Parts: sequence; C-alpha cells; structure tokens
Amino acid sequence: MKEKFDRLSAECSRITTQRYSTSFSLGIRFLDKELHQPIYAIYGFVRLADEIVDSFHDYNKAGLLEQFKKDCFEAIENGISLNPILNSFQQVVRDYNIDHQLIHTFLRSMEMDLEMQNFNEEKYQEYILGSAEVVGLMCLFVFTGGDLNLYYQLMPCAMKLGSAFQKINFLRDVGADYLHLNRTYFPNVDLANFTEVDKKKIEQGIEGELDEALEGIKKLPCSSRRGVYLAYQYYRHLFEKIKVSRACAVFSKRFRISNAQKMVLLCNVVLKHQMNLI
Repeated sequence: MKEKFDRLSAECSRITTQRYSTSFSLGIRFLDKELHQPIYAIYGFVRLADEIVDSFHDYNKAGLLEQFKKDCFEAIENGISLNPILNSFQQVVRDYNIDHQLIHTFLRSMEMDLEMQNFNEEKYQEYILGSAEVVGLMCLFVFTGGDLNLYYQLMPCAMKLGSAFQKINFLRDVGADYLHLNRTYFPNVDLANFTEVDKKKIEQGIEGELDEALEGIKKLPCSSRRGVYLAYQYYRHLFEKIKVSRACAVFSKRFRISNAQKMVLLCNVVLKHQMNLI
C-alpha cells in the first residue's frame, strides 16, 4: 500500500529539516501537531533545491536542477514520486491547493543562483521574491487551511517575514557567500569594502519588514501563531546580535544563537502565548 511509502516520505522530510535547521525544527514543534508534516514537507523541498545550487559543485548543477524541476511537477500531476522528498511535497501541494506559480517562482530563484554572482536592484527583488517570499506564502496556504480570505489578508505580511528572514541570512552569511560562492546579493554594495554605512542601510530595510511581519503574525490562527512567533523571535535575536557588531565582524564571522539562548527565547514565547500577548 502507498500509505507505507507516504509515511517513509514524511519521515525523510522531517529528518531533512532536523539535520539542516535545528531552529526551524524547533519552530515547527510549536505549531499544532497537524501542521508539522506539511511544513516539514515544504522545508524539505526547499532545502533539497537549495542544496543542489549551493553544494553539488562537482556535478552538473544546472542539469540536476532542471531534472528536479521536471520531477517536481510530474509528481504533483501524478500524485506520487519515487523521490521521498518530492512525494511528501506533492501531497502537501495537492492537499492544500498551493498555487503552482509559487513553486515556479521559487525554482526560478534557484536558477538565478547558477546564473548570477552580482545582483542589481531588479534581480535582487526578483530573487528575494522567489527564494523567500513565496516560501512564506506556501506555508501560509497551510496555516490558513483553505481560508482564502485570510490568506489574502495575511499575504503581504507573510511576504515581508520571508523577505526579512532571507536578508538576515544574507547578512549572517555575507562573507561566506562572497568568498566561497562568489555571490553578492546586496545591490550597489562593494563587499571588498563592506562599510558601516552599507550595513546600516541594509539593517534599516530589515527592521521595517520585521515590524510589518509581526502585525501579520498576531493575526494568524492559534494553530500556527506560536510556532511562527518563535521563528520570528529567533531571527529578531540573531538580527540584534548582527546590528551591534561592526561591519568587519559581520563579514568575517557567522553569528549563531546558542542552545541556552534558544531555550530562553522558547520560554519567553510560551509565557507570552499563555498570557495571550501574541
């Protein structure tokens, strides 16, 4: 029976999420139980595509990504894939009627990672849309459970949240992306001379997006609000660490949240949730 393979596929998505992102996994655990597997499936899909363009340097990455794209849409059409990650993802796409254009847009951003090393403003916005904002919208389809009125109401805030998370990741990894992958995501920034002015300008944009995203988080259904707020607090804390550091430090090190700090954040989120403060 296919149910056994579907359970295996779901387990692969969960393990993939846990191996690649302890913080994201923690956020998922604070969603209601019925939302765990759909979000694991979305993360597993996104992670696998990202791994192709970021890690498989000794292989034909363009060919692998094209095959992955073909297999993805065949899986959605047929309702099955022998790739467990894609099998898990296609089920969520079908169950929650996730807009296929979001998937196309995301995969286009992955193609851009293979094509471009320096992003101008137009390409930067296109990349943020595909790599982050539409991923937030895929998750929002799950969180709103078919309530399209709520989905469209929260869409702008979900996009801002995905954008802010991605830009914080860019800041955290700015040195590694430039030195090891030869990528410069931020437009009009000379990373060979990354200045305090450059850093401050980027941070101001992120600050506004985080503020707008928080208003949307407060309007999420109870089933997802606590988990998304925990992820928000994790990234907000990471962002605050970056903000108080010099540009040269941001370029030369990768900031992290310790396990002890994660536990403090977790306890604060639980307390606020119990007191109906989020």
